[in-house]
Amino acid sequence: MVSGGRGLGAAESYELIEQLARLYAVPPSSVLATRGADEAIDVLSRIYLRAGTDAILQCTPTFGMYQVAARIQGAGVIEVALERERGWALDPERLLAAWQPSVKLVYLCSPNNPTANLLLPEALEAVCKALEGKAIVVLDEAYIEWSRSVSLASWLSRFSTLAILRTLSKAHALAGARIGALLAPPELIELARRVVPPYSLSQPTIEAALHALGPQEIAASRARIDALLEEREYLRESLAGSRLVDRVWPSDANFLLIDSPDPDRFMRLSMAGGTIVRDLTANPALPKSLRISVGTRAQNDALLYSLEAA
Repeated sequence: MVSGGRGLGAAESYELIEQLARLYAVPPSSVLATRGADEAIDVLSRIYLRAGTDAILQCTPTFGMYQVAARIQGAGVIEVALERERGWALDPERLLAAWQPSVKLVYLCSPNNPTANLLLPEALEAVCKALEGKAIVVLDEAYIEWSRSVSLASWLSRFSTLAILRTLSKAHALAGARIGALLAPPELIELARRVVPPYSLSQPTIEAALHALGPQEIAASRARIDALLEEREYLRESLAGSRLVDRVWPSDANFLLIDSPDPDRFMRLSMAGGTIVRDLTANPALPKSLRISVGTRAQNDALLYSLEAA
């Protein structure tokens, strides 16, 4: 059982912590249940970032919540671009060259959102080793289930300033319940637990999470992942033949990043066919890009059919 502490009660039940620990193969003392991964990002920001003094370091393009939470705290944001020509790879030497003592949180998203690629373990390891004891390296594994790769949660015993973000929203289809988890060494978890408001998770939310973590539901989740991976390949191959698609990037997630010669027309046609895709063109690194979530065969075919008018 997890020892009690401020913020640990019905909202963060012992049973939920133990089930999450079992799911993520870490000790219960290394788990904090949060309202989605976003709350974990907010908690880390409130603990480590001082207004006007501290900063985060992130690799762009990436998930927008990291900088949102930092700026709410009045902290700075330092960006290092992923290498597009190398499939959005992380260059650890460039990242470490950009690090400075004011950087307290370093965010690494793998698979990355929105580029959908895994960051190489050797690059992540180089960053963790170099910044051990100097900054909290936050590894966001929200989409790891679709990569067929092993989580790096086992590294928590190696690095005292590593934190990992997980969520039940994606692979376990619980986006509405808003259940996330912060995985970290026990000392960091105890510190984070003091910052989380008491009873932040409702009992119905906890019950929904516990149901989703039962053996039958876990098996059903794995079956859904297998089906989605088949659909991802089908959609990838089909989109590659469209006149409105210049490139379909390799994906380790439940979505595809594409480059389009006419993203506005792609958006109009897809919406007319009843499918909404995410417009990424406002990002300077993605001026022709769209993000497409992989759906069922019927949903994917509806999108492909709408593009035939191009």
